[in-house]
Amino acid sequence: MPRHARHTAGLLRSIYLPRTADALAFAMSTYGIPLLVLATTRSAVLTGLAFALEWIPRLAAFGWAGAVVDRRGASVVFFLASLGRTLVIAAGAVVLYLHPAGIVASATVMALAAITGVLTEFSYIAAETAGAAAGRRAGPQAHRVQAVLLGIDQTATLAGPALAGLLLLAGPPRMLAVITVLSLLAALLALRTPPSPVAPARAPKNNAGAGLITGWRTIRSLPALGWLVTGLTLSNLATGFLQAAGPVIVVNHYGQSTTAVGLVWSAAAAATLLAVTVCRFAIDRLGLWPVGAACAALGSLACLAVSQAPDFLSYLVLVAVLMSAEGGMTVVLRTLRSRLIPPDRFGSTLSATILILLLPFPLAGVLTAITPPDALGHVITGCAVLQALGLFLAFARLRTDPALRT
Repeated sequence: MPRHARHTAGLLRSIYLPRTADALAFAMSTYGIPLLVLATTRSAVLTGLAFALEWIPRLAAFGWAGAVVDRRGASVVFFLASLGRTLVIAAGAVVLYLHPAGIVASATVMALAAITGVLTEFSYIAAETAGAAAGRRAGPQAHRVQAVLLGIDQTATLAGPALAGLLLLAGPPRMLAVITVLSLLAALLALRTPPSPVAPARAPKNNAGAGLITGWRTIRSLPALGWLVTGLTLSNLATGFLQAAGPVIVVNHYGQSTTAVGLVWSAAAAATLLAVTVCRFAIDRLGLWPVGAACAALGSLACLAVSQAPDFLSYLVLVAVLMSAEGGMTVVLRTLRSRLIPPDRFGSTLSATILILLLPFPLAGVLTAITPPDALGHVITGCAVLQALGLFLAFARLRTDPALRT
């Protein structure tokens, strides 16, 4: 077997297959458990609370997850987190089979939301760390590895919620059984994941705060990474606002049904998947900076145009273009951080990076809540201007940085 074929087969067994199983379990639990809460409790309030219970502990776990991955290694944490999720969801399936309704069922699904949120964060950070290690081993082809991993995530995001909703029609225990099988498969496949570098034994024991501080200091010491994260954080304010305000815009402004909101983001996910594939080959020919700068320009123009979209179809197309450009910039970010971040601090730095990138999303929700529906277009334009300015400054500073030369 040729060397390239052996290398690809090795990545498939040790990185891509475990990531696929984990990403599907991630997507199904993230979107399926709130649906499960609604089906079980018939309460919109508890459904919203379940969504918060998934994300609040998950965000709080970032620091711990990064520190533990740095201390114990990605493969160990990946295995234990996936196995823990398997046991928790299997227990939940049994309880719901025995008690399909009532207080016990309600308490079970709420507990599932909180516990799976934390365990999923640990498995995600571990899987990302393993993927970055694989990218470093790939050398100049690191962007290809990151493009495949991002494609796996996008495919799971596209398929996971639909699969969870379909299985829920057959009953909550069946949906949880499938997530259990996927989690167990991820745990077993994680045993093939190569060990990642760990922090030196003499290093002080990390906790959540220390892990995030380590990550923040590492980002500050790497100007290329810092500028790209800054630009993408401002860009996320625009995309986050579009996500938060999307239902109001689609239903009230364009007169579409709530189903059309899902259609917008399904189209965006499909466009992102296509863009990631195109960027993989474009980076081979042009390099990281030209592809990243082109995606930044395209995304900024699409976001500026969204507020002026005359009808629903043009709105859908512009959102899909914007998100596909975001996908291309994400390939650049993943490749850059796999190159620059020291292996023994990768988990902590990844956690800090993700937290920074997620900060605009709660702000986008607040902006949506306080903005009158008639003024949403003006806020989108303002966010788009900030996005364009942030991305322009970031890629202007990165123009001659050797880190972005393939």
